[in-house]
Amino acid sequence: MSGTNDFVIKFATVNGSGSASANTIFAKTLFRMGIPVSPKNIFPSNIQGLPTWYEVRVSEAGYMARRDGIDLMVAMNPQTYANDVAEVVSGGWLLYDSTMPRLWQRTDITVLGLPIAEICAKIWKDARQRQLFKNMVYVGALTALLDMDVKVLEGVVGDQLKGKEKLLAANMQAVAIGREYAEAHFECPLPIKVRHAEGAKGKIMVTGNEAAGLGAVYAGASVCAWYPITPSTSLAEGFEKHARRFRVTKDGKRNYAIVQAEDELAAIGIAIGGGWNGARSFTATSGPGISLMSEFLGLAYFAEIPVVLYNIQRGGPSTGMPTRTGQPDIISCAYASHGDTKHVLLFPSSPTECFSMSTDAFDLAERLQTPVMVMSDLDIGMNDWMTDPFTWDDNWVADRGKVLSREELEGFAKAKGRPWGRYQDVDGDAIPYRTLPGTHETMGAYFTRGTSHDENARYTEDGTIHARIVDRIRRKFDTAATLVPKPEVNIRDAGSRTGLIYFGATRPAVLEALDYLDRDGFKLNALRLKAFPFTEEVKAFCAAHDRIFVIEQNRDAQMRQLLMVEAEVPQEKLIATLNYDGTPMTADFVRQAVLKQLQPAKAQAAE
Repeated sequence: MSGTNDFVIKFATVNGSGSASANTIFAKTLFRMGIPVSPKNIFPSNIQGLPTWYEVRVSEAGYMARRDGIDLMVAMNPQTYANDVAEVVSGGWLLYDSTMPRLWQRTDITVLGLPIAEICAKIWKDARQRQLFKNMVYVGALTALLDMDVKVLEGVVGDQLKGKEKLLAANMQAVAIGREYAEAHFECPLPIKVRHAEGAKGKIMVTGNEAAGLGAVYAGASVCAWYPITPSTSLAEGFEKHARRFRVTKDGKRNYAIVQAEDELAAIGIAIGGGWNGARSFTATSGPGISLMSEFLGLAYFAEIPVVLYNIQRGGPSTGMPTRTGQPDIISCAYASHGDTKHVLLFPSSPTECFSMSTDAFDLAERLQTPVMVMSDLDIGMNDWMTDPFTWDDNWVADRGKVLSREELEGFAKAKGRPWGRYQDVDGDAIPYRTLPGTHETMGAYFTRGTSHDENARYTEDGTIHARIVDRIRRKFDTAATLVPKPEVNIRDAGSRTGLIYFGATRPAVLEALDYLDRDGFKLNALRLKAFPFTEEVKAFCAAHDRIFVIEQNRDAQMRQLLMVEAEVPQEKLIATLNYDGTPMTADFVRQAVLKQLQPAKAQAAE
């Protein structure tokens, strides 16, 4: 086996051991060498003591999906040795702490024993220091084994230790120890190695939650109400961090509010209150939080109050797998709350889109006067991604929708031919005009309620009026379909009647799989959904294809269900292609699923 800038390395460690920092330093060093990398942190839901893994795919071709099979395993957790060793591909390598030597059952891999604990015990007397520097020792060994640029690594370590510069020398000492041992005892570099490249030039590395938090600031959000829940917590923290930089006046006044509520229901209630008062307001949560917030989401939908909700999805149901990824909240969010509700959803596929779709979300929420949910997931939200830099148009102006000023309110009857009423459809787009508290001392006030009301916000139990109101709110969804981001359509063969629909974090796996399927002789057209409701482009794509693979990360084919119900796509057209084990999807999974349908014999041979 050999390969330059093309391999997968996996670190098997223990949660709370300090390995996360060392592993991140390793990945960022390769990134700064210009090499495309895709790190994935697979961690437990406890604080300390359970197994954790960190995979880094290195691909100069730019493939960013997880890949089956590990070329180099850094096995630092005896608890998981058996499973870790089994993952190494034939001809691969295993690096482990040989302070306690052991026999390995496999003869088709190369075992590299490095007595890390023994070395550290001789140099550092403090137990915590020994534990932390063990990680940098194996990073140092990797610099020799993979021919990494130590100067670049030192720069990454320096950035990681900003404010703790006195620790830099000790960390680099640990790196040097590991490097010197590897050079003295192993054949360096290995046949798999790295070199400076250009594939990562011009890119940035950031998590989706950090990007979304910054995006909310740029989109004009000034109120964040949240309750901690994995994997959404870092989004609210990111918003607060960036708001402290950009939303504090010279005299120290904060132009934003962030509230850690007592629970999820309170969080969404506060956010809705902010939207009702005219602030751009949001909350962030995950699946269990959506369940608890549903009643208030129904209130915002029926009372027509703008609010943005970031759902960083995780494995369910119930508590499920809090630290694993998935897309299991599609149906629950599309129809969140009891009664007849239907919500706008956005599906970012990268941190760059987490940033840009924040603006879309707040604009849509205010223009449509309704909740809008940004459907990220743990993979996008918490993992570092190599992604395009964020861009911003300084001429951008927030779309506040139909908010009446004092002057517009006073002149409404003359301009529109009828007096203002909070829930009137004056323009035929099903969106009424709204007022904000304090706009006028005698005009524009109304009672906001979750009970049935007429066009002037007056309580009613008249079923005819109630039906008229809910019909009008449903028609807003037709308007929304003309405003949401359009899908990304990739026609690889204009004559093909086979297509593929995907969304969110499945994008890297699908794009790579499409290349492989091309080589297999199957050119599939593809469409990446960016939003619900479905636009005309989605319906046209479905009409143009006889077989459509719907790629998603949940058990019940929830997006397939939405396409059947909302786009009226015949169920026999839609082939459910599902992965829900909590890990990010691989290209090989997509390829095999397609081949099993198109050419079963070839799929069996490829397994």
